[in-house]
Amino acid sequence: QVQLVESGGGLVQAGGSLRLSCAASGRTFSGYVVGWFRQAPGNDREFVAVITRSGGYTYYADSVKGRFTISRDNAKNTVSLQMNSLKPEDTAVYYCAARAVFSGYRPGDYDYWGQGTQVTVSS
Repeated sequence: QVQLVESGGGLVQAGGSLRLSCAASGRTFSGYVVGWFRQAPGNDREFVAVITRSGGYTYYADSVKGRFTISRDNAKNTVSLQMNSLKPEDTAVYYCAARAVFSGYRPGDYDYWGQGTQVTVSS
């Protein structure tokens, strides 16, 4: 198993930036595909970005493409989400999730989850 802990959330004005981190412990992190998801109050959890085990493939939701960048450092067991040009509609709890084999972009496709970190973007 792998344990995930998110950090880096906070309050930022529209147009600002935040960098989220997902730190892993347990089994070798490089053996896992990692995704970021978010959930706003009253909404379903939605896909944000994913990165494959080597970092060679990344994919983004249309709503964040060009503004967010996912990256990983397997030596440090971390995956990061750089969020630029933030909008009020980006306000949500952000979660990282992991799975050994890439199988899709739905929350149900992932086996391990962190506790989430709150991101609030003010207008």
